[in-house]
Amino acid sequence: MLINNIAMKTKHILILPTLFIGMISFSQETSTEEQLDEILITSSRIDLPFSENSRTITVITSEDIKNSTATNVTDLLQSVAGLDIRRRGIDGMQSDIYIRGGQFNQTLILIDGFKTEDPQTGHHTMNMMIPIEDIERIEIIKGPSARIFGQNAFSGAVNIVTKSNVKEQLKLEVGSGSYGKLSLGLTAATNLEKSSHLVNFEYNGSQGYRENTDYKNINYFLKSSIQTNHQPIDVIATFIDRKFGASNFYTNNPVYNEYEETQTSLVGISTSINKNNWTFKPKLYWKRGQDLFVLKRDDPSFSRNFNITNKITAEVNSSFKSSLGITGIGLDLSETTLSSNNLGDQNRTVVNMFVEHRLLLINNKLDITPGVSLSYYSDFDFYAFPGLDVGYSFSNNLKIYGNIGYSYRVPTYTELYTNIPNFLSGNSELKPEKALAEELGINYTIKKLELTGAVFRREAKDLIDYVKETEESPIFVAQNLREVTTSGFELNAAYNFILFNNSQRVKLGYTFLEDDYHDTNVFASRYLIDTSIKNHFTGVFDFTIAKIIKPSVTYKYVERPQESYSIVDAKLAAAIKSFSVFILVNNIFDTEYYEKDNVIMPRSNFEFGLTYTFI
Repeated sequence: MLINNIAMKTKHILILPTLFIGMISFSQETSTEEQLDEILITSSRIDLPFSENSRTITVITSEDIKNSTATNVTDLLQSVAGLDIRRRGIDGMQSDIYIRGGQFNQTLILIDGFKTEDPQTGHHTMNMMIPIEDIERIEIIKGPSARIFGQNAFSGAVNIVTKSNVKEQLKLEVGSGSYGKLSLGLTAATNLEKSSHLVNFEYNGSQGYRENTDYKNINYFLKSSIQTNHQPIDVIATFIDRKFGASNFYTNNPVYNEYEETQTSLVGISTSINKNNWTFKPKLYWKRGQDLFVLKRDDPSFSRNFNITNKITAEVNSSFKSSLGITGIGLDLSETTLSSNNLGDQNRTVVNMFVEHRLLLINNKLDITPGVSLSYYSDFDFYAFPGLDVGYSFSNNLKIYGNIGYSYRVPTYTELYTNIPNFLSGNSELKPEKALAEELGINYTIKKLELTGAVFRREAKDLIDYVKETEESPIFVAQNLREVTTSGFELNAAYNFILFNNSQRVKLGYTFLEDDYHDTNVFASRYLIDTSIKNHFTGVFDFTIAKIIKPSVTYKYVERPQESYSIVDAKLAAAIKSFSVFILVNNIFDTEYYEKDNVIMPRSNFEFGLTYTFI
């Protein structure tokens, strides 16, 4: 019955892949694309090649990024089925990320393994998005990841791996587009005798696609690698400044004319030390966030919220190889502070420890990895979250895997202490959210065809929601109220081939989600309304013509309980010697749709860009 229902709902979204089957049949030989199996996945405590992992991991490679229709990380992530990116404007302005039906507070973003969660609110998670020009690849871990990263990886994690060993270059980028958009970028890289450096500056601005959605974004990025007598020391620094009109981004009141300014910075230093069978990876980093939010842009005194968060973390991960397998041991200690005129002055000490062991059996075909994460929060308690990964490789081309694990999330400071008169109140008595999640998956590769699939289930309880108990209740109050069981499955396919002596690629993804909202006896709720994606289909089609012209198309179909829509973006790029140029059309069929309640998304719009490389 379930399969028949899915087929009836989604049969019309299968037309596009069918059209491309005929094109694929013309392929004559495989292309020499980036080999995914050879990529070392660094978003786990024990570094493993992609093919040896027993979790659902999606990698957006450098080739994917280069050929994508996206001009920012937010839009790039929308090409992955199972990732629900709910934007409130163009160019990724104020977006929330949901993985497999989880909430925006339940996804962890990392940059080169540095955890960038915002203790104030998950609404700031995507503010840490660095320019796409600086990214080597993106590793997306779906499913419970608290055992690996700690509490914020409740439903999954995204690790952004920045470029390293960049060749000498000086590159200038300019762009323009609809809604008065203007973009400027400058990238410089140099390799010295004992160090290498990458520096990037990027500006993006727009008048906005509707009233009070204008914005100005400035990004600075630096990455240096310093050679020593032993191992190189890597230094990363990034600063992101955003100013934007936020018309009804957070409220539905037409009287409000919301405005926000955020500043996000990260400074980190890391290295890797190899000694005998041991590998040590120490890290030290500082993450700062600043947020100014007013309900009335023309009257800041009406309701002004100003918050500054700081987090300093020292972390060391180690692994030991022996005849019994690989043992991973890690410890991180962080100190977090908040200074806020609304949430008060807060501080939190967190200690997170982990241990796991990867055991190989049956001629290395069977891998078993049990592990546990132990966490202490100075303002909550001590928690232990075990998990288990199991995988079996029938051959180099076929592997099945399964994993099960507990995950959790402590409340944000907004959920604990917010106080908006006549509207919203936090609750200092909130408990952490908890979940038990499991999945079964399969990976199959033959030549340049990659097929993956997984079925999954997550039983979550004590989920935090803002509710009114009765009709007479004056405000919404945060409570540990919701209990939700999420189940579903996903299928992905990627095929690289040669057509007319040029490399071509097709990637398809589909995710089905079903939420069981258990009975909750309240009058009204802010988040209880089911807005999760039910059916999610994505298609990415990249082509090459005459080796210099690269058309690409991204297709997305989304079905929610309230609506369904299809979006198509198309880009045409060309490169000749030092020049490259592109023209991008978003929402080419001018679809009217919403990703967030009451925030209509832009209709058809375009963007033009030009790049000149001096060196």
